[in-house]
Amino acid sequence: MTITPPPSPAAATDEATFMAGLRALKTWCGLSFRQLERRASAAGETLPSSTASTMLGKNRLPREELLVAFVRGCGLGEEHVRAWAAARTKIADGTAAAPVAAPSRHAAWRRPVIVATALAMALATAFAGGAAVTALFGSGSIDTEETAVVTR
Repeated sequence: MTITPPPSPAAATDEATFMAGLRALKTWCGLSFRQLERRASAAGETLPSSTASTMLGKNRLPREELLVAFVRGCGLGEEHVRAWAAARTKIADGTAAAPVAAPSRHAAWRRPVIVATALAMALATAFAGGAAVTALFGSGSIDTEETAVVTR
């Protein structure tokens, strides 16, 4: 039988991924909210089951005391508690390393393509408008009426 290690907060760079990690931790420990409450109480922490449930239903960072009680309630030791608390602090301070997106190799030609597409659409609209005017006024030939003015 293999035992999987608990989820780690190492990859969490924002509130949403941090909270997803806490949800994964709850799933990993396999305890109900009431069982978490009892375990946290046995560890000397206060963790109401309704508070834990509400915490996991949001994508906001929990207070540090609540986080510590939750991690201990899940049965993790002080090393894990410190790791989760440190990750929370980094995200709260804005010092968590956010993944940097690599620049696209096609970025240099995207703007001209967008401009060319907009120009083509404008020309197509103009030509369609001209066709509508031609259809409205006939076959395209202009009939002129001559008026003769006779002066005496």
